[in-house]
Amino acid sequence: MSTIEKKLKLSNIDMLALIGINDQNITLIESYFNTSISVRGETIHLKGTHYEIDMLEKIFNELVFILSKNKSLTQQDIELVIQLAKNGKEVISESDINSAVLFTKSDVIKAKTPGQFEFIKIAKRNDIVFAIGPAGTGKTYLSVALAVASFKNHFVNKIVLCRPAVEAGESLGFLPGDIREKIDPYLRPLYDALDDMIPFEKLKTYLERNTIEIIPLAYMRGRTLNNAFVILDEAQNATAMQMKMFLTRLGANSRAIITGDITQIDLPMKKESGLIQAQNILTGIDGVAFVYFTKADVVRHRLVKNIIEAYEKYEMNNGSNS
Repeated sequence: MSTIEKKLKLSNIDMLALIGINDQNITLIESYFNTSISVRGETIHLKGTHYEIDMLEKIFNELVFILSKNKSLTQQDIELVIQLAKNGKEVISESDINSAVLFTKSDVIKAKTPGQFEFIKIAKRNDIVFAIGPAGTGKTYLSVALAVASFKNHFVNKIVLCRPAVEAGESLGFLPGDIREKIDPYLRPLYDALDDMIPFEKLKTYLERNTIEIIPLAYMRGRTLNNAFVILDEAQNATAMQMKMFLTRLGANSRAIITGDITQIDLPMKKESGLIQAQNILTGIDGVAFVYFTKADVVRHRLVKNIIEAYEKYEMNNGSNS
């Protein structure tokens, strides 16, 4: 495929902010393309295929727009612009920038619904966030993405993901294998989310070094976690005592997200859900926030929303008849 050369003349722009210290922004952009990029004064020189140069021209125009608006550029801004350009979207809106959470090799993980956007915004402003809502709303997935983004950007140096190992119609004792093999199925959704966000070899290394831990909630007892991003998933199945234990594990420079669906509690009838109790006693504490998802935020198969609505209708009618 033949190559062409093109010059992009820029003016009235902070070139250092655009190209980055030691040309780090240019290096980042080049990593996504086969095009050669060099900068002389206020002129950007491009050498590559016609298709890539057209795309890069759009990318630089978008970056200049963001820079004129925000007076600075972040790695996140640049990666988002590249992904949007590759997907054929040219105009960068403020919501596009603010809703992006994590950049993977092939995708941008970002809010897809107003509820998810609100969750991301609140999660970035508070140290402890409760995300409550029905299945399929992206609570767990976005929480893991926020943790990986914090880890990737060196805001924390450890990720701990945990779940209560509560039996939901099945008995641990009858499952095959040792205790780790019995518990792993409960933790599988957390592994699945990480698999989407971190290359296999890197994830394997992080898990081996315990830089990323995926553990049952009971394993949190007695620990103090500093510089960590901690997630408690399926928190509706944590007892009140377990919830208090989890929340008091946080050390310096640590953050926590607690996710759960209060319509799917598998605890024995006599035990109060720690998630429900937390709603009643922690509201109003500065730095602790609650976000509520609804069926409008469901991002799984279209039938999931219909299933949730059908169950809500059934439970409403069943409750009125009792």
